[in-house]
Amino acid sequence: MHEAEPITLTIGGATRTDLRTALRSHGVLVNAHAETLLDHEAFDVREPVELTIVERCLGELGLGDGGSLPEVFAAAREQGLSLCPPDTGPYLRLAMRSQPNAPDSVLSAGRSPAGSIKVAASPLSDDVEFPKGFYLRVVDDVQWLRGYRCDDEYRFSAGDRFAFTLPSLQ
Repeated sequence: MHEAEPITLTIGGATRTDLRTALRSHGVLVNAHAETLLDHEAFDVREPVELTIVERCLGELGLGDGGSLPEVFAAAREQGLSLCPPDTGPYLRLAMRSQPNAPDSVLSAGRSPAGSIKVAASPLSDDVEFPKGFYLRVVDDVQWLRGYRCDDEYRFSAGDRFAFTLPSLQ
């Protein structure tokens, strides 16, 4: 599987309304879980930061049999990758304009969606019913920013892709 080029982007500085307007104006659709995340205080306006985002599949992180979210995060840290800030999802969706179409059109199937990129960020709540984070997906040429839920037992597959940040060189 090819490794995507790193993306440098600025995260923060926009209001929830600004983000929602930008997503709509770019034709990005969101699901109810993404709306729930956007309503969280993590989306209060903050100073912008510049980050470099990289994608990795779990196999590249040494998780050839896949792994749970805590295992994914631990494997990434062992490879020098950092979790994204919780508000990264919308900014990354707006910056990533050329994501390929997903191999299927299934939007919700109780499993990690084919062709999606999960944004690796610390969950905003320990509540299993609260969305754990965002994923980016293109279905039938429509860009989506979707929230997902899972518990710490759910196992992602070795081919599932996550977005992480490279440590800053400051």
